[in-house]
Amino acid sequence: METFLFLFEMLGTIAFAASGAVLGVRKGLDVFGVCFLGLTTACGGGMVRDVLLGNTPPAAFQNPTASAVAVVTSLIMFLSGVRHLLMGNQRRYDLFMLLMDSAGLGIFTVMGVRVVWNCVEAPSLYLLVFVGVLTGVGGGLLRDVMAGETPYIFVKHIYACASLIGAVICGVLWHPAGEVAAMLTGAAAVFAIRCLSAHYRWNLPKPHE
Repeated sequence: METFLFLFEMLGTIAFAASGAVLGVRKGLDVFGVCFLGLTTACGGGMVRDVLLGNTPPAAFQNPTASAVAVVTSLIMFLSGVRHLLMGNQRRYDLFMLLMDSAGLGIFTVMGVRVVWNCVEAPSLYLLVFVGVLTGVGGGLLRDVMAGETPYIFVKHIYACASLIGAVICGVLWHPAGEVAAMLTGAAAVFAIRCLSAHYRWNLPKPHE
């Protein structure tokens, strides 16, 4: 179980760090800026979650593994060959960002739900969903604000709503299906909804529509 959870979290860390670093590369940041943006994307949501729940210092400061993985991932994204591969084709860039951001969103959403189950006795579904969504979208929100972009959460295809649905699924299935099945199902739901919404251009209503 512990090995699965570690690998699951590292996969999310790599996905979010890659999305942050690639955005930094696109913005023309130097290597420090690229690494910092990748690190913030990977660890930002979890840090906000831990502060909210009173788990201080945040897990990212207690164990450097996730931070190290995020920095190494960012450095790989900064390599000349990788930069040219992603920056040379807009469609390839968009697809990469969609897949990495969707994977990170799904994994960190359900990891947030798990932290609540471990920290709070008999948590309400509202708390599970709230913290799950905050953990999922927090890193991407910080990334976009720091990079001077309009946050994905406000303008891109179904984003926070996908996280919300995944958190609800994970929270509801936790006891009947078990921890691992609930987390995998919730994360898969987020990933699928994000990819389908991008493919079919599903969006929430906007004023001009």
